[in-house]
Amino acid sequence: MFSCDDSSEFDVVIVGGGAGGTSAAIQSARNGAKTLLIEETDWLGGMLTSAGVSAIDGNYKLPSGFWGEFKDSLVSHYGSLEALKTGWVSNVLFEPKVGNEILKSITQNEKNLKILYSTSTQSVSNHDGNNFNYQIKTSEGTFFSKIIIDGTELGDLLPMLDDDYDVGMDSNEMYDENIAPEIKNDIIQDLTFVMILKNYNKKVKIDKPEGYDASEFYCSTSHKDCPESDKALWSPQQMMNYGKLPNDKIMINWPIYGNDYYSNLIELSKEKREVVFEKAKNKSLRYLYYIQDELGFDNYSISDDEYETDDNFPLIPYYREARRIKGQVTFSLNYIKNPYDQKHKLYRTGVLVGDYPVDHHHDAHPEKEKLPKLAFYPIPSYSLPFGSLISKKNSNFLVAEKSISVSNLVNGTTRLQPVVLQIGQIAGLIASESIKQKKKPSELNIRHIQSLILENGGYIQPYLDVEKTHPHFKAFQRIGSTGILRGKGINVGWSNQSWFYPENEVDLELFLNDLSPFIDLSTYPLNGLMLKDLKTWIESIINEKIDFKSDYLSLNLTDFNFDRKVNRGELAVIIDYYLNPFIQSINFLGEIE
Repeated sequence: MFSCDDSSEFDVVIVGGGAGGTSAAIQSARNGAKTLLIEETDWLGGMLTSAGVSAIDGNYKLPSGFWGEFKDSLVSHYGSLEALKTGWVSNVLFEPKVGNEILKSITQNEKNLKILYSTSTQSVSNHDGNNFNYQIKTSEGTFFSKIIIDGTELGDLLPMLDDDYDVGMDSNEMYDENIAPEIKNDIIQDLTFVMILKNYNKKVKIDKPEGYDASEFYCSTSHKDCPESDKALWSPQQMMNYGKLPNDKIMINWPIYGNDYYSNLIELSKEKREVVFEKAKNKSLRYLYYIQDELGFDNYSISDDEYETDDNFPLIPYYREARRIKGQVTFSLNYIKNPYDQKHKLYRTGVLVGDYPVDHHHDAHPEKEKLPKLAFYPIPSYSLPFGSLISKKNSNFLVAEKSISVSNLVNGTTRLQPVVLQIGQIAGLIASESIKQKKKPSELNIRHIQSLILENGGYIQPYLDVEKTHPHFKAFQRIGSTGILRGKGINVGWSNQSWFYPENEVDLELFLNDLSPFIDLSTYPLNGLMLKDLKTWIESIINEKIDFKSDYLSLNLTDFNFDRKVNRGELAVIIDYYLNPFIQSINFLGEIE
């Protein structure tokens, strides 16, 4: 155990205490690394809390890792899961200040973790002295670390370290994504200065903001003066109920011609970003005045007990997009849509899961009509590859927020809160394991990291029909990660799903094809899927007799009958137990080593 005293030397330093940075710091410290978290504000949680986006999008039925822990903490605070279902945009809604309090409470119990609040990071540079690879200059002094993690909202460490990255939309040729634009551009998603409103039970109408024109918002809800709209026109009351929070508060993060604001501020200086923030706040205030004056909700205004800021706005805006690092691999749309048919087997390297559609916000852009329509593009649920968190250029440098190595399109799903919480957790796990093993992140055994994830309540495959409490959860996750038995991705309405189907029959031809990289089937042919066939086959491979019936029953399998064909679930458990193909090492591309 390390003691985080006044030392300036740390195993792992995370810059940025957002959703990803905070979970990275917690996991790194829990895994024994001496960890420092540097945060510009006096809050933790980023978009979850500091930006006010306290309605969780996606992964409701995939409570993987720290995301599941955070959700459970919300349930404990509010009393039940049902108490979180206050608005219709999500099944998990909460007051931002409660989320901040929960995260701070968790971090206070981590003895290996030191946090510097209200601290700006001025520079990060390579440093080669006493085995410390990075030097971090801050407003509170200079620190040294062996591994550094970028947990900033916009990937602000990437230019400091002269790392390679992308900003904006990729061309459709770059990753063979047919819904991407023909030509690359630097357009990013709209940002939003969210408002948390509360019911004051009296008229609390604000002064008319500068530049107010009611027609700007006519199509934000159903309205007699809205011309033909390309969006759903919800009623004003439905708009207010969208982000309804506990304790009669309302989150206004309304995407339909509401308070989204466009500016590509990524490469701007801090001072110029502040100018953008004021313009974004003014748009939100114009929308608030519209809500009060035109829609009649003049008893609602910005809560005066959520944020201790001068204007009661959140501490930061909601950023949907950042610089995207050039990682060991880049996760593009086709690897989600058809994971088994791609050049590389990236699904084998999965370390976290997501199930939200590809959702891009571009309606505030002045030339939005020329941009691809990317609202809720359906995809299966997916697993994010290990290599997308690790810099290809700078060893011992990881990312823990929206700056992972994905295509612009894929950012539309990986940017969501539950995925980013997992991204941070896995970055923290990789960093701390690198310290333990005295290896670079790129040198770690991927199967070892995946095993640790499973041991700590995480998912590495996104199966909705096999919950963490299932007795064979880990076996199905491991076999799914070899590809020997494939999951199936489907879309049901707005729901993006992948299923393992353990009760289904086995497609023998497909199974043998996917098994062949692991077992020499010319030497060890499998002639059928009855239990007696499997017994003979396994004994030939391991070269010893097995007590198949006793093992079968001890594995929580039932209905033993030598003359019965096994289903997918039974076969997965049997293969995992006797042959353990998951143990074979793989590289970043999913190739067996």
